[in-house]
Amino acid sequence: MTNVSEILEEAKRAKLENVRIQFTDILGSPKNIVIPEWRLEEALEEGIAFDASSIQGYATIEESDLIARPDLGTWRILPDTLEKRVTARFNCDIYEPDGKRYSGDPKYVLEKVVEKARAMGFSNVNFGPECEFFLLKKNNGCLTATPNDNGGYFDLSPLDLAENVRGDISAMLQAMGFQVYTTHHEVAPGQHEINFQYSDPLTTADRVVTLKYVAKVVALQHNMHATFMPKPIYGQNGTGMHTHMSLVGKDGNAFKDPDDGNGLSETAYSYIAGLLYYSKEINAVLNSWVNSFKRLVPGYEAPCYIAWAMQNRSALIRIPAKRGEGTRVELRNPDPAGNPYLQFAVMLAAGLRGIENKMRPPKPVELDIYGMSPEERGRRGVESLPGNLGHALSFMEESELMKEVLGPHLFNTFLHLKYMEFNEYRTQVTNWEIEKFLPVL
Repeated sequence: MTNVSEILEEAKRAKLENVRIQFTDILGSPKNIVIPEWRLEEALEEGIAFDASSIQGYATIEESDLIARPDLGTWRILPDTLEKRVTARFNCDIYEPDGKRYSGDPKYVLEKVVEKARAMGFSNVNFGPECEFFLLKKNNGCLTATPNDNGGYFDLSPLDLAENVRGDISAMLQAMGFQVYTTHHEVAPGQHEINFQYSDPLTTADRVVTLKYVAKVVALQHNMHATFMPKPIYGQNGTGMHTHMSLVGKDGNAFKDPDDGNGLSETAYSYIAGLLYYSKEINAVLNSWVNSFKRLVPGYEAPCYIAWAMQNRSALIRIPAKRGEGTRVELRNPDPAGNPYLQFAVMLAAGLRGIENKMRPPKPVELDIYGMSPEERGRRGVESLPGNLGHALSFMEESELMKEVLGPHLFNTFLHLKYMEFNEYRTQVTNWEIEKFLPVL
C-alpha cells in the first residue's frame, strides 16, 4: 500500500492505536519511535523529528535533529499475537531538517547502490538470504547458552523440539506479508533456519530486520531466547546468512547463458570475480563482530577460503544447480548479526564493480579446500579471508570501494566503532587463558 488516503482509511477501520516508526542504527540494531494514531497523518506528511545523537553511528550532539519519514510501501498492521494493542509499523527513510537524505542512513546507502545497478541496465536486483539462528533455554528468566534441543539437520520431533516455535514465527511473518517457503532444523543442536521468498535488496533487508525481531518475540513467548550471534556455542556450527543474488536485464536473468558450459553469462562471471576480488575489503561489514570470525574456521561448514565452485560448499561462492531464470550466485560468508542494508550494499557494489571492470574469476575449485595443505592452496591461488575483525578492518580501511559505497561519515564511524570493539576484545584475559597458562607460565 503506497497511497496515504488508503493507509488512513485502513487505520480507521482497524481502530489503530499506535504506530511504530522504525529504522536501524549503523550496526543493524532496530530502533523505533512509537506515536499515537492521531499523529499518523502528521507522520505521513511531514515525518517525525527525533534526537539522533544517541543512535549509534548517526549524529553528534551539535547536529542531532533528524527526520524519520515513513516508507509507505512498508506499512503493515502488526498481528495481534505480536502486539497487545492495535499497532502498525513503517520502516523509515532518514532526512536532515533541510529535506536532504541523511548520508548516515544505512538504508540510503543500499538505495544508491541499487540505483547504480539500474543505471547499468539491470531492471531488477534479486536477493534471497538463508537466515539461521539459535533457540536457547532460559533459566529463571536468565539467558543461557544451552540449546533448546539436541536435534540435527532436518530432524523432526521428538529430536526437534522447536517445530511449534518455528511455526509460530512463520505464521507471524506470513501475517506481515512474507512468503515463507521453508523452515527446518539446522545442523547444530538448537539451530534453526527460516527462508522467505527473494525480492529486491531493500525489501529483503527490511524483512531480515523484521525476522530477527519477530523470532526474538516469539521465542520469548515460549520461554526461550532467539539469538543471531554468529558463534554462540563452542564446538558447534555457527550461524550464517548465505545470500543468493541475481540481476535482471532486458532478456531476463542476466546471469544465465545456455550456450556456456556452466550455464553462466559473462555478466555472471564478472560479478563472481568482483565478489572474490573485494572479499577481504567487504569482510568487516559482512562479518562485523569479533564473534563472527569464530564461525569462519575450517571444519564447521563456514567458508574461510576465497574460491568459487558449482557445488563445493567449502568455497566462498557457490553456484546452485538450478539454471536458466533460476541462475544465481550464493555468497556464503555473511552472517545475520550485521546490518543487512550495509551488507547487501557492499555485496552488490563488489559484484557491479566486477562487471564494470570486465573482471574474470579464476577457475572454480571443486575439491574440499579444508582438506588441502597450505602448499596446495597456494598452488591453486586460494587465499584466506581475514582471520579476525582487526585484520578485516585493516583491509576495509584501505578500500576505495568501501569509501565510495559507504560515504565518509558511515565509513569513518563504522571503523571507529569496530576498532573500539576489537581493541576491547583483544585486551581481555579469558578463562581459557587463565586455565591454560596460569599453572605453567
